[in-house]
Amino acid sequence: MVGPTAAGKSDLAVELALRLGGEVVNADSMQFYRGMDIGTAKLSPAEMRGVPHHLLDIWDVTRPASVAEFQRLARPILDRLLGEGVVPILAGGSGLYVRAVLDDLEFPGTDPEIRARLEAELERSGPAPLYEQLRGLDPTAAAAILPSNGRRIVRALEVIELSGRPFSATMPSYDAVYDSVQIGLDVPRPVLDERIALRVHRMWESGLVEEVRALAARGLAEGRTASRALGYAQVLRFLSGEWTEEQAMEETIRATRRFARRQESWFRRDPRVTWLPYDAPDLVELAVDRVRTCGS
Repeated sequence: MVGPTAAGKSDLAVELALRLGGEVVNADSMQFYRGMDIGTAKLSPAEMRGVPHHLLDIWDVTRPASVAEFQRLARPILDRLLGEGVVPILAGGSGLYVRAVLDDLEFPGTDPEIRARLEAELERSGPAPLYEQLRGLDPTAAAAILPSNGRRIVRALEVIELSGRPFSATMPSYDAVYDSVQIGLDVPRPVLDERIALRVHRMWESGLVEEVRALAARGLAEGRTASRALGYAQVLRFLSGEWTEEQAMEETIRATRRFARRQESWFRRDPRVTWLPYDAPDLVELAVDRVRTCGS
């Protein structure tokens, strides 16, 4: 179950689980974190309606997220559910995390010394020289990475130096490990923009600022991944006095809309995704029919 944020993936995943005898496996990288509930739109126990959910609230906010670790955690859960005759429903908008479970992706290790040297060069000279270096070493990888994305460029160069192989050899492919039915929720962009704004306002009303304040006391600002989460990063800047609360809210809306566009672009590239209209009156039936047709 994939698609942009605020499309309704979590609710549909629950409906499918109830209809198909399934359980939900979370693939939203920010819902891994304990206490990050309001800002990630994490379902409440009542909203889960008795459907077991896996890989929620597994990490403290100070811990960096790792797609490689998620792959190691998620695949045994899928294997166990399949072995028990239970339908695993992978749900979330973190595209690389979904692909890490479903497809044949490998994640090379890291080297702190190489990483520190490249990050120091990035800090000193910016991404342009490193990007030119990457173009010379691995043109395929360079073509798939934005020249401004210093973090990704550093990672690509680190992998090349560490492994002696092109970074592009480790980039996502469509070589599946599991047979799957992938359903995306299609929401027209103007509608999605409005849904995002409404969601952010509701998060504020539900106590997002208080949630972030409590997490800040537990080290949120030191968490390399959690501190950059949408809503949390903006509220931290409000709490530090850098922004007004209104600025933090408006920036959260803008950043979330940009993120939703990147999510949609990622999932649209995958030809295996069947897109269903988010507001179809028979949405659940359409999704169930798709699963059963492909399953047969």
